[in-house]
Amino acid sequence: MTTKHATTRDTLIQVGAELIAEQGYHATGINAVLKASAVPKGSFYHYFASKEDFGLAVIEAFAQAYEQRLDALLEDDCLPLDRLRRFFAAGRAEMAGCDHSRGCLIGNLGQELSARNALFRERLDGILREWERRFAHCLDDARTLGELAPDTDTEALASFILSGWQGALLRAKTLKSVTPMEHFEAILFDRALH
Repeated sequence: MTTKHATTRDTLIQVGAELIAEQGYHATGINAVLKASAVPKGSFYHYFASKEDFGLAVIEAFAQAYEQRLDALLEDDCLPLDRLRRFFAAGRAEMAGCDHSRGCLIGNLGQELSARNALFRERLDGILREWERRFAHCLDDARTLGELAPDTDTEALASFILSGWQGALLRAKTLKSVTPMEHFEAILFDRALH
């Protein structure tokens, strides 16, 4: 792919991700993506066979970028539970920065599409499982360093953290406040991570 082609495709994906994060997959039409990205309609179908193909490309691009972010936050040299605190702080800052309008694209799409489209459901589940694996790795480090009890089931705890955080993101959107995210983190550290 030439740079121009890659740039046009990337622009469509980036604009699509922003619109889908705010409006949802079904409410985001191809024409809205084209208009917002200033790309002609023929170009869209040059890169994507269908809206579903486009949606999957948006999911893949978001997942790849988010996994790089997770790695940067969860795999550095500071203590593992401090890494988790940094992850939560970054999430709160991002939620406040978009005026509580977006949340997590993968979580949003999971709620919207999982019951309707098996292909999307399977891919979204695979991404969430990968995120759980990254949390479990951080928690394994915490257990090894004595920040968590030796018998801590880090896989179950990672699943709990991801599920609870996704719920907190949803509530933050509906309340237009990061308070649910703060409550989740406080209870997690006070009750589960000791």
